[in-house]
This record gives sequence, structure tokens and C-alpha cells, in this order.
Amino acid sequence: MRARGLAASLLVTAFTLFLLFVDKPGRARRDSLLPPFGSISAAEVAEHLRFLSSDRLEGRAPATAGGTLAAEYLAEQLTRLGYAPAGDEGTFFQRVPVVESVIDPQTTIRIDDQPALKIPSEMVVFSDLLDQTIAVSADVVFVGHGIVAPEYEWDDYAGINVTGRIVLVMVNEPAATAAEPALFGGAELSYYGRWTYKFEEAARHGAVGVILIHTDQSATYPWQVVQSSWGGPQYSLPPATGQPALTLKAWVTDAVAREMTRRGGRDLDALRRGATVRGAMPVSLGVRVSASIVRRVEQKVSPNVIGVLEGSDPSQGVMVTAHYDHLGVRPAGASEPADADRIYNGALDNASGVAGALAIARAFSAAGARPRRSIYVMFTTAEESGLLGAEYFVQHPALPVSAFAAEVNIDELNVFGPSGDLVLLGAERSTILATARRIAARTGRAIVPDLEPGQGNFFRSDHFPLAKAGIPAVSVGLPTQFVGPDGESARARRDAFSERDYHQTSDEMRDDWNYDSAVDDLRLLGELVWTLAHDPVMPAYRADDPFARPRK
Repeated sequence: MRARGLAASLLVTAFTLFLLFVDKPGRARRDSLLPPFGSISAAEVAEHLRFLSSDRLEGRAPATAGGTLAAEYLAEQLTRLGYAPAGDEGTFFQRVPVVESVIDPQTTIRIDDQPALKIPSEMVVFSDLLDQTIAVSADVVFVGHGIVAPEYEWDDYAGINVTGRIVLVMVNEPAATAAEPALFGGAELSYYGRWTYKFEEAARHGAVGVILIHTDQSATYPWQVVQSSWGGPQYSLPPATGQPALTLKAWVTDAVAREMTRRGGRDLDALRRGATVRGAMPVSLGVRVSASIVRRVEQKVSPNVIGVLEGSDPSQGVMVTAHYDHLGVRPAGASEPADADRIYNGALDNASGVAGALAIARAFSAAGARPRRSIYVMFTTAEESGLLGAEYFVQHPALPVSAFAAEVNIDELNVFGPSGDLVLLGAERSTILATARRIAARTGRAIVPDLEPGQGNFFRSDHFPLAKAGIPAVSVGLPTQFVGPDGESARARRDAFSERDYHQTSDEMRDDWNYDSAVDDLRLLGELVWTLAHDPVMPAYRADDPFARPRK
């Protein structure tokens, strides 16, 4: 019976694909089966975006009234569209346990016996521990980029024991050279360059704390982004049993790092230059950092919202994801007016992506035929806190991780102007690129890789935890090729958002946004997901890609 059922399923799939791609005689039948992607409209996207970015939702921080209201809205939308719940206990909600911590003004951080550093203008601080009060005092060791990469014969921790010590670390990674053009991925930032990796590696080596050195160039964003992202409530998943934990996790400005190394009789620029060469040794600075961390710690729950459009083969799935959380409400400044805007509305980041995912989900639900693979639409929580919702989903997936054929993540839509390209971060790593290019070519669009690979955009959104687990995953990036008479102006608006509004209270919905290109992108992405849901062959990473290993 099972063999007969499999054969029947294959025949149905083959017939469906035939109907999808035959020419004139079957075109009407094909069109009646396809999702109506042409019905995705600017008005539809704007309606969702307006609600999700409104002051009423208070910045959608995890485990807040505004975040809960956003999650309930998304569950209601999926219900209306006919999606089945794919969360916990027959609901749309996958309950993600999060630890919320808020640093108290009594917190003090000192270098030797110097005056306390100013938080958050000079330093931001947090911890893996669950304690309300934490005291730590330890010697500081400069460990360059803090990388251990055997495949590149690179070890910044060689010859030193950092157990119980605090490491001072540069973000980013050593640049490739003419002799080694592929070092750390060449021009593309590898995971070794990400700040999350620095914490993980230091913890594996027994360090009690990590201090990251910020510069605009190495972090690829200004200090104000660090302040807004880490200056308010912080969220983390509860530490797993046996997992190494850091007592102190911090960022400091370049000026503070220079003062720290100067007190140790070292020049920071010289240390940086030395850290670009293989074999550079860690340097004990002879200075001590002491921290007295006071904070409020609470264990809370914030849900991922997950719905499924069941396919004819529900044992496999494809995913569309977008994170609905943002940064909440900024604490009031001592000297600012009472009516100052303190809400991080997160309109572009990422109410726009959520609105786009809802528009695609609506088109899927209106198709005249079921997809072959089930389509899961997931709105994640706590992305801004370190991709926590996506990380939790990988640990507690709706299907076995190996059963997910692909994932498409939407983090920010293009509302700046018409573009000739669509950036799909990570597409070049897998067979998804060829599929996307075939679809784009029919409308004269181009699928292009990240033109700023050194910024590490591939590691910054919810597709990354799924990619680490071996699921071929891509994420939408902001376009690079603006077209038409207003092209240069559109590019300027995009750049201005990145420099002025990203992770700021000024990221609000605007009347002059142009949704035309966003709608074109969503139609293309919808067709991509639908095609991946029907492809008889599972998408796959290139054999030489590091993310191919988990699936193997």
C-alpha cells in the first residue's frame, strides 16, 4: 500500500508541475492553480505595516504588552487565511523562554582604580548569568580577533591560558592577502568575524569575560547602534546545562580601548597591526577590569508565531520567515522633554518584512492547488536580541530539520524606489540561486549577491540559525541597482536610512515610501517559495560550503 501511495503521490506531483509549466492549452488551468501573486498590492502591505509599526505596539519588544499584541495580530491573520496552527499544543504560538535583564544605573565598570566608565556612552555591558548582582575583577588579555580556525592554521589563543581572565577582542577578522586571497572567505566576512562568535570562542576557552572593541569600520555600524541595541532590556535563551557562560560581556568605544591598552604600556594600533599576521601571540596588558553589575532579571516567555499550509506531502516543508520584534521603548533621558519620541517603532526593521510575508502567505492560501511540500510561515521573536526565536525553533522544529527543503527570510522591504535587482543573501551558497535566477529572468530582474560582503549581512538575521542547521536559506537584502530618473535619490534615501534611522526611534512609517519595487520583490519571492515547494529535488548547499556539513 505504501509503495502504491508513493507512486500516486509522484504522479500527482508530476501532473501538477506539468500544469504549472505547459504552454497555451493548459495555461488557463495552470493559472487557476497558481497562487495569485499578481494580487499582492502596495495597499495590502501598507495596511499591515501601519498597524505593526504604530505607537500602540510600543516597539514590539519581546514579552511586553506591545509584543504580545503583535503576536496575537499575526495569529489572527494566519487564522483568517486558513493556515493551520503549527506552534505548541495546537496553537499558533511556539513559546520561547527568554531571560530579560535590565542594567541598573548602579552598575560600575572600572579600569584599575580609574573613575567608572560611563554607561552607555562609553560601554555597554551584559552577562550570561542569571544573578541579579554580579561582581567580577580580572586581568585583561588582548587576543587580537579572538579566532581559532584550524583550517586556516590560525589560533589567537595560542600559548596562553585565559581561564578566569577577561579578553579584549577586535571584531571582524584579518583581511585576505595577495598570498592568501581566500583567507577567512576573502572579501566576504565569515562567521569568525561576527561578535557572537567572539563570545562563543572566549567562553570555550574559559574566559570570565569579553570586551569587544567597537569602531564604525570594523562593526560596520556606528556606536549609536550599539547603544540602542544593547542599552535597553537584553534578552537571551536560558543557559543550557553544561554550556560555558560568560560573567561579563561588553562593548567599549575605541577611545576606551586605547586608554586600556595605554595603561598597560601598549599602543592599540600596534596591537591591531600585529593581530593581522598569523602567529601573533596574545598580550597580557597588566591592567585589571572590575565590574559590579546590578540588574533586574526575569524569566519570561515570548512566542514565535507559526502557521502551516499543509502540502500533499506534509513530511517535508519550506519556510517563509520574518521577525516581528523590535527594540521597545527607550528609557527617558534626564534632560529631554517629556514629549520626546522614545518608541522604537521598527517600521522598516521589521514591520515591513512581516507585512510582506503576510501578503505572500495570503497569495499562497488563495492557490487553486495545494503545494507539494507544506509551507510554514513563521514570525520570530527576539531576533534583535541575537536571533533567539530562530535559534529556539531549530532546537524545537515543527518538522525534523532535515525535512525542511529551504527557507526564505524577509528582513526589510525596499520602499525607496524601483530597482533592477533583488539581493538574496546566501543564495550563491546553494542551488536556490539558479532557481531564483530562472524566475527573475522572466520579468527582466537580476538576482545578485551581497555587494557588501565584508559587512557580514548573511549572519545578521533569522535565516542564519537555519543555515547553520543545514537548511538552504536566503534572506532579502536592500537593493543596489536603483533605476529610473529618481534612481540616485532612491539610493540616497536608502543610505540615509542606514546611517540615520537604523535601530533608532526615527524608523517610522512615512507617507513618501514607494512600495512598487517591494511588491515586485514579494511576487518574485512568492513564486520562488512556491517553486521550491514543488521541486522534486531537495535544494542543496554547494558541496564545499560549510553549511552543507550538518545536512550530510
